[in-house]
Amino acid sequence: MTEREFAETLALQGLGWLVAQDGLLPGFLAATGAAPTDLAVRAGDPDFLAAVLDFLLSEDALVISFCDAVGLPYEAPMRARSALPGGGAPHWT
Repeated sequence: MTEREFAETLALQGLGWLVAQDGLLPGFLAATGAAPTDLAVRAGDPDFLAAVLDFLLSEDALVISFCDAVGLPYEAPMRARSALPGGGAPHWT
C-alpha cells in the first residue's frame, strides 16, 4: 500500500468514525462547509479527505479517541495528512 493509499484509507476510517460520534458531525460540517449529503459524494476527493484529517488533528482528544477506536498509533493521522494535498511540510528556504 502506498502512502497515498494509506492516507486515503485512514481518512475514510476517520470519516466513518466522525459520523458515528454523537455531536462531532455538526462541528465537522460547519468547519468544512459540507452538507450531510456531500459525505458520500466527496468521500473519494483527496481534498475532502484532507479536511477530515485536519478536523481530527485539530484536537489531541480527537486524535486519541479516533486512534484508540481503530487501533492505530497516535502519529498515524499526522503521517496520513502529510500524504494528502496541502499536507507537505512548509519550506521556508
